[in-house]
Amino acid sequence: MYNKIILVGNLTRDIEIRFSQGGLAIAKSAIATSRKFKSNTGEQKEEVCFVDITFFGRSAEVANQYLHKGSKILVEGRLVFEQWVDQNGQKRSKHGVSVDVMQMLDSKNSSNTQPQHTDTQPVQNKSIQQQNEQYNTSTNGDEIKEDDIPF
Repeated sequence: MYNKIILVGNLTRDIEIRFSQGGLAIAKSAIATSRKFKSNTGEQKEEVCFVDITFFGRSAEVANQYLHKGSKILVEGRLVFEQWVDQNGQKRSKHGVSVDVMQMLDSKNSSNTQPQHTDTQPVQNKSIQQQNEQYNTSTNGDEIKEDDIPF
């Protein structure tokens, strides 16, 4: 079976990062995507979808360092079903995305929420997967250098 999802949108909240007991970075946020369409009556409508996303490892650290509420990103990953028991003892569940690849779509000189590029300008970003490969093969990965920044 195949489980892959690709979303483009804006973060709805700042990144929340935590570390597992083994030291693995885990970052959570949410993305808002939308689509515009005409209803049966010809009225222009917009449908918005909010999806929780989770980054792991180096991707989580990079997301925490460079992303904030309103950042425009592309995420590629897999749909996951989470289940837990809340404080009242009720069973709860939700779907989310475990991010494998992420691209930052805001330009380097953009303000906090307004991207400076238009849809016709090419976005030249390295994916987090490419960054992870670079990071894993480098001998000094303690600090991100300006050349390593993907935007």
